[in-house]
Amino acid sequence: MSEQPLVVGRVGRPHGVRGEVTIDVRTDDPDLRFAPGAEIATDPAAAGPLTVDRARWHSGRLLLRFAGVDDRTAAEEIRGVWLVVDPADVPPSDDPDEFHDQDLIGLAVVTDRGEDVGTVTEIRHFGQDLLVVRRTGGGDALIPFVAALVPEVDLGAGRLVVAPPPGLLDDQGV
Repeated sequence: MSEQPLVVGRVGRPHGVRGEVTIDVRTDDPDLRFAPGAEIATDPAAAGPLTVDRARWHSGRLLLRFAGVDDRTAAEEIRGVWLVVDPADVPPSDDPDEFHDQDLIGLAVVTDRGEDVGTVTEIRHFGQDLLVVRRTGGGDALIPFVAALVPEVDLGAGRLVVAPPPGLLDDQGV
């Protein structure tokens, strides 16, 4: 891959006994990305690539069966594997407020008052996206990645502006 790969999903727990697995979807077009016949790179690379044999939705959850993963034991062996794509294979978005994780990691974080907060080190996806910011003075802060709290992302300048409500950045130790 030309750059750091983009995560499009993560293999979850097995579903049933015939090799199906749940997928933690991290792409806005799962029906295209996980279509039968699609070959998907993995992290760790040794786990793949994986070829989608079957895809279906069940109770709001994407279930996939990969070629060669024919039973629950084989499905359990790939649990936790990240499904990734080359960023060059993803068309650019027309939405100026859409970012990939690697666009944000490494950005300097300052408050809307100009105070240095730290650097984005990770993005966590738990129902709501959270920026993990390594504080300049030590420790980490978790900042919800929503427009009200992050009014400006300037990739060209390498910075992200936060408008923290009282208490958000007060001695968070994560």
